[in-house]
Amino acid sequence: MAKKDYYQVLGISKSAEEREIKKAYKRLAMKYHPDRNQGDKTAEGKFKEIKEAYEILINEEKRNAYDQYGHAAFENGQSNNTYSSTFTSSADFGDIFGDVFGDIFGGNRTQRSKKGSDLCYNIEILLEEAVKGTKKEIQIPTLQKCHTCYGTGARTGTKPRACATCHGKGQIHIRKGFFTVQQSCPTCHGKGSVITDPCNLCRGQGRIEKYKTLSVKIPPGVDTNDRIRLNNEGEAGANGAQSGDLYVQITVKKHPIFEREENNLYCEVPINFTMAALGGEIEVPTLDGRVKLKIPHETQSGKLFRIRGRGVKSIQNRHQGDLLCRVVVETPVNLNDKQKNLLHELGNSFNGFRGEKNSPRSKRFFDGVKRFFDDLTR
Repeated sequence: MAKKDYYQVLGISKSAEEREIKKAYKRLAMKYHPDRNQGDKTAEGKFKEIKEAYEILINEEKRNAYDQYGHAAFENGQSNNTYSSTFTSSADFGDIFGDVFGDIFGGNRTQRSKKGSDLCYNIEILLEEAVKGTKKEIQIPTLQKCHTCYGTGARTGTKPRACATCHGKGQIHIRKGFFTVQQSCPTCHGKGSVITDPCNLCRGQGRIEKYKTLSVKIPPGVDTNDRIRLNNEGEAGANGAQSGDLYVQITVKKHPIFEREENNLYCEVPINFTMAALGGEIEVPTLDGRVKLKIPHETQSGKLFRIRGRGVKSIQNRHQGDLLCRVVVETPVNLNDKQKNLLHELGNSFNGFRGEKNSPRSKRFFDGVKRFFDDLTR
């Protein structure tokens, strides 16, 4: 009985690519599989045809031979690659799920090389360093690729060999009734290979723990919780894979004078009673030195003065922040008798401590207090 054309069996064209062949086989094999059609000899025969066609067309050498000679290429034992069309109904869904689902959706039955873990290093810097930028050298413990075996884990001159349990696939199939469950191989733990002669230095791990020194360039304008990423400076990958990244987490130390809020700097500047009343000029600190600040007469405690362009330059848009100086009028202490007498005379000249003209804020406060108690007695 003449065999059907393999391309017609799978319902694909002769120019079909590998992915199309696998999709067609998956669809038809699921439909005609003997486990889903128990006792149906027609379905069993159809499944045999589908599997035979798939085994030939998915193999490049066999497909080329079939395209050139047809079914005759596999008759009379002409080739070592001759395909036997003897099937049993014991073929299970593990073949379909493992060979087709894995290939179509990017699965791999052997463990892929895994990129190394990312690392985080916390560093504390001064405010001046955060504002102006700096360079820091850091030492980090990390797993690095073994320089003796180059990450393979095997002794020099040897190679890992395919696992005998899973035959290098990294996965095994366990039948669970109607379905087949795929799980990692217990012998090689999903790697697909075992090391019989491990490297003396890393003892088969492919990585060793080392400290390395890195120079970190911290750009101007960084702030607490900013992170700097150093590509490929993290933990070495398994099986010779790419290293992870290193993230340097910034913390800015508290400054004795300045506080930072976004790109602005704040500081408190104490002034004496006379300066606040009569005005004058003082020097205030900045991160670049001192600048002069003019204090107008009758300045109240808590008044905020802005000095433009003396803050932090933004790391994002390079906009320069400002310095904001809050003046605090300081009450004089350690007065001698003469100073006390002068203050008494000054106080008397204010018509008492509630003078309307000289202390308008006090007058508003005590007027409010009076109205509050008057309302309570009504």
